[in-house]
Amino acid sequence: MTTTRYGALLRGINVGGSRKVPMAALRDVLTGLGHSDIATYLQSGNAVFTDSTGADESALATALGDAIHERFGFPVDCLVRDAAYLKAVADACPFPAASLQGKQLHVTYFSEPVTPERFAAVDQEAYHPEEFRLGDRALYLYVPDGLGRSKLAQALSRPRLYKGLVATSRNWNTVVKLVELTRD
Repeated sequence: MTTTRYGALLRGINVGGSRKVPMAALRDVLTGLGHSDIATYLQSGNAVFTDSTGADESALATALGDAIHERFGFPVDCLVRDAAYLKAVADACPFPAASLQGKQLHVTYFSEPVTPERFAAVDQEAYHPEEFRLGDRALYLYVPDGLGRSKLAQALSRPRLYKGLVATSRNWNTVVKLVELTRD
């Protein structure tokens, strides 16, 4: 039986005191779904687990989202990515991650591949030195003064840019930690 390590990225939980999903309860939900070797990272909806069912990422994300909704009474968008993909995203970073602080670099993970056309209305030159680059199901965002002060991050947070997608962002420290936690 083949087992695979995955990272689960939950969107919009434990922010501002609402949509609370305690990490111990999240681990229980994952255990109830038949997963093993479960760990959570921070309180913002990051978990890693081993799956031996052979289900694909989309099916795993749907099952997790359904189980969370059943347990807590509210929907939560979930993305599940295997260890190889998480590592590939980190390895493909177009910015000099090693020389930046974690708060300066972020990755937005998407449920589907994204194209430059989706972001064509965002004039990157207007936000320099802030910058973004696209991967297949990821957007890399460089914000030298941090996300809280970023005008580009505000422009990229417009709902129309993500229509039809699940999208959730992580700072670079979390990106790296998820790679470490999913390493075999």
